[in-house]
Amino acid sequence: MTIASILRNKGREVTTVEAGQSLPEVARTLVRHRIGAVLVRGGEGPPLGILSERDIVRLFAEDEATVDSLTAADAMTKVLHTVTPDTPITTALELMTDRRVRHLPVLDGDRVVGIVSIGDLVKARIDAAVGEAEALKEYVTTG
Repeated sequence: MTIASILRNKGREVTTVEAGQSLPEVARTLVRHRIGAVLVRGGEGPPLGILSERDIVRLFAEDEATVDSLTAADAMTKVLHTVTPDTPITTALELMTDRRVRHLPVLDGDRVVGIVSIGDLVKARIDAAVGEAEALKEYVTTG
């Protein structure tokens, strides 16, 4: 199973924010879309980074007073760990575990075609395991 199978089921919508948006604006975007991370863009080019709710909470805990004055660019993680639609789900899970990230942008060449979360990957693995168990049960009971 590959990342493409997850995108077929969940869709390819990617929520982005501009680098200059304030952290309160980014937080409202996360809440409105009920998501845990957004890609940060500086116009039409490739993403500049990723910003998660955990990044915002961490900054808030460090210095509550400065959060309102920070922008998405100030708080984002600049190193993007990415996958392609052809990446196996197990490889993506390993990357998330090794890099301690919860979201992976999906790139097809230079183009962002989706984003997957740890929850998306775990759900796909559970669905596959349930399907295999049901197939084995069917095989045993009809064989």
